[in-house]
Amino acid sequence: MLREEDLIIPDWPAPPGVRALSTIRAGGVSAGPYASLNLGDHVADDPAAVAENRASLRRFLPAEPVWLKQVHRADVADADRAGGVPEADAAVGRRQGTVCAVLTADCLPVLLCDRAGTVVAAAHAGWRGLAGGVLEAAVAAMGAAPETVLAWLGPAIGPAAFEVGGEVREAFLVHDPAAEGAFVARPEGKWLADIFLLARLRLAKIGVTAIYGGGVCTYADAARFYSYRRDGATGRMASLIWRE
Repeated sequence: MLREEDLIIPDWPAPPGVRALSTIRAGGVSAGPYASLNLGDHVADDPAAVAENRASLRRFLPAEPVWLKQVHRADVADADRAGGVPEADAAVGRRQGTVCAVLTADCLPVLLCDRAGTVVAAAHAGWRGLAGGVLEAAVAAMGAAPETVLAWLGPAIGPAAFEVGGEVREAFLVHDPAAEGAFVARPEGKWLADIFLLARLRLAKIGVTAIYGGGVCTYADAARFYSYRRDGATGRMASLIWRE
């Protein structure tokens, strides 16, 4: 059974009425490589176990989350009006009780709200989505002035483990030469990438400077986190935000 101590509560100055949480892999019923709180229904886990895990999480939420079909692009769903499972990598909500959610297992989850607590958003930022502008699209869809937006970076693959090819580095440098500082050269044309720094740079460039979290590596902590890069077959964690 999922317990409150199995949840990460973001440490950020969110305004009254905005709530957020991120799950770890503990507290569920899934077995094998999906043990134990797998929330992803698109992996090869037992659907009944996923349903039970989601029901356990639901006890901590005001409503069923608006789950997304994530496709590593920059599309943003209107969670207040969404039906079914939208194909998008971010969601924005303005109504009380609308729960925006993203699933990750190395990609970076980013939770957002404005200082007035009138709008919230969740974004799934793998390198493709991040380079493609998913964070910029999410902030734009919020309709809030960027300087009023607060961002929280959840657990993701850390800079000591995220090895990428030169094409990934180029995808970011084309947008912002300052991204060079997020890459460290490795042998044979490979690079170690700091996805937390890349996200901070993308947000700062559009005027979002109140950025919290970051630095918690999923790859390095198999006891607490799923990691696709580390394990291949694995589960998914959720990061969620809503207005009360």
